[in-house]
Amino acid sequence: MIWLNTAAAHASTFMPPQGTEIASQYDKLYGFIVIASLISCVLVIGGLVMFALKYKRKSENDKTAYITHDTRLEFAWSFIPFLIFMVVFVWGTYIYLELRTVPKNAFEVHVFGQKWNWDFMYKSGKKSTNEMVVPVNTPIKLIITSRDVLHSFYIPAFRVKQDAVPGRYTKLWFNADKVGDFQVFCAEYCGTNHSRMLAKVKVVSKDDFEKWLQDNPYKDLASADVGQKVYNAKCIACHQLVPEASTSIAPSFLGLFGKTRQFADSTSAQADENYIRESILNSKAKIVKRVSGEAFPPIMPAFAGALSEEELVGLIEYLKTLKE
Repeated sequence: MIWLNTAAAHASTFMPPQGTEIASQYDKLYGFIVIASLISCVLVIGGLVMFALKYKRKSENDKTAYITHDTRLEFAWSFIPFLIFMVVFVWGTYIYLELRTVPKNAFEVHVFGQKWNWDFMYKSGKKSTNEMVVPVNTPIKLIITSRDVLHSFYIPAFRVKQDAVPGRYTKLWFNADKVGDFQVFCAEYCGTNHSRMLAKVKVVSKDDFEKWLQDNPYKDLASADVGQKVYNAKCIACHQLVPEASTSIAPSFLGLFGKTRQFADSTSAQADENYIRESILNSKAKIVKRVSGEAFPPIMPAFAGALSEEELVGLIEYLKTLKE
């Protein structure tokens, strides 16, 4: 196993290099658990050996000594482990929430897994295969999916991993604080060449990233531009870019992304990438209510099989640009 990292970022004996602040926090928690477990092991095994030697039967006439309980000791050996477990629980919960809470200003990159490589697509239309270039000290949000089977996008140096699931989007974020190259693995067995499904994250300075991003032969085909073409061709007749009215025949797309949608079955959901994808591919899965409280008629056809993955991504990115 080779860790690609030109910065030699705080590699430890037992752990991969640390490429993010979260990785440092993760390793501190891991170290605490190891030390606490080692101390517990020494106390338990050491006590067992000591008592076995001290109280072993020395002759046939020895009788077992009468030993009553000690309430303070019994409380201590229950309460101290409880405190350690609670420290680990609270500490781990804090790190987990940090890992799963994506900053609002994060730079977005779409990640596509397929046998046996990773494709990356940026909003500008820039695409790359098996190499994701990102700026240093910048929150990066990954929107991940698979084109065939289940994969898992894993960056050991960042201590982050997320499944790539066919037919839906999953999310992951990181903020690399060191310039360098960091190895990506697929952590879910996906077939014959699973172990060769490798990529790397190339963390560069912000100036170098802007230069790399501008060097784009497909800059006239940005994701949002592709999405606007899809909208004009397939959506504009029903979904108007004006505030929704009681006479609207379909929900408005204006300010859709991030808004809470109310449905005819009295449930609700936030309009994120997965909701928009489902609504396009299976339009009758969730019927939206009008502003008046009545349900819109389920007249929209399902577009499953009618749009490519790039068109879906483009339409989602276009809808993100439509602010109220």
